[in-house]
Amino acid sequence: MKRHVPICVATVLTALSAGPVAAWAQDQPPQATADARPQPGPEAPAPAPQPAMAGTLSAAPMRFDAGALGPLYVGGVLSGLGQVQSHALPADRSRQFDLGNAQVFVNKADGLLQFFVQAGYYSLPALGVPYLRASDATPALFGPLAQGYLKIAPTDTLSVMVGKLPTLIGAESTFSFQNMNIQRGLLWNQENAVNRSIQVNYAAGPLTLSASVNDGFYSRRYSWVSGLASYALDSSSTIAFSAGANTSHTDVSATATPLYQNNQQIYNLIYTRTRGAWTFQPYLQYTRVPRLPRYGANEAASTYGGALLMSYDFGADATPAGLRLPGFKLPARLEYIASTGTAAGGAPSLLYGPGSEAWSVTLTPTYQYKRFFARAEFAYVGARRTAPGAAFGSDGNRRAQLRGLCEIGVLL
Repeated sequence: MKRHVPICVATVLTALSAGPVAAWAQDQPPQATADARPQPGPEAPAPAPQPAMAGTLSAAPMRFDAGALGPLYVGGVLSGLGQVQSHALPADRSRQFDLGNAQVFVNKADGLLQFFVQAGYYSLPALGVPYLRASDATPALFGPLAQGYLKIAPTDTLSVMVGKLPTLIGAESTFSFQNMNIQRGLLWNQENAVNRSIQVNYAAGPLTLSASVNDGFYSRRYSWVSGLASYALDSSSTIAFSAGANTSHTDVSATATPLYQNNQQIYNLIYTRTRGAWTFQPYLQYTRVPRLPRYGANEAASTYGGALLMSYDFGADATPAGLRLPGFKLPARLEYIASTGTAAGGAPSLLYGPGSEAWSVTLTPTYQYKRFFARAEFAYVGARRTAPGAAFGSDGNRRAQLRGLCEIGVLL
């Protein structure tokens, strides 16, 4: 969209005086919310509160004794961001500052009855699409109560969750602070993010299974089913398969509910490995939108693609002493995605016109000191076989976009 140097915006948060508990552990992708209930007792490790984070950033929520209710974990994030870009669309801006996140999290993460609440304002920057400011994104997407659920865990291996849950699909989470990169990627643009759903989880040893009946792309039509199977190959490697589909055809179309994606099937195969200072997460994705002549799609269409997310921790013990820089990490993402179908046949546009393809490169130098973090980001998106007016620039005919971002904030 635009081409300049990155702009940073500073944010300030008054830290709460209570001391932090242990930092949130590095979680698997957002689908790994079906963690088993920890064993009670003083020797049991503290549970990892939500929201899950990729490990590039870490938070230290505060623990409060709520009497008979048990311990509560309270955290939050306040961040601002600046963005510049080349070839902005008419509805977008070449440069802007905005609130990235102003959110509070409350967890009860153990016992028979558990819950999670995430509330506040947020923007969801993503590659290849116009930026929607937090003041517009919050009411247009998931509202000020972005996520929240009640969880019943009758045993250490079985739990049921009801509410507004993170999706089981994909390798990237919804909110910027949860991910290796500030912006979500091209593959994420095909995925849902938050569901109104009921979800059943089973976890035993290396195996985690989850199944959900939900409303897909936040459509209020409970016709979607989703599932996840995750297996820990060893202490540093996990493989996961997730899938979701609309079991009927629905006509809802809104900012959070793209018509064609809400009627699709989607499949992901995700591998995660941590080795020394490195984290690698390659994944494959396939989607299919059926023929929907009632909604203007006279031909079926699909997308297929892959991505590699990776990060190097300059503060890790495995880093050579001469290169060790505590608090510094360098995440990167490479992506390719293509779509099928033809405009002549009446296929829906799932990318930049029927039959178009795109790729991206993203680099996000990151620094965190205690609760404070700062990230810069440089991202390039290229496209081919685009439809007239469906790509970048004021006329929609530019086939590349360069972005620079900076996010500065505080995590509790």
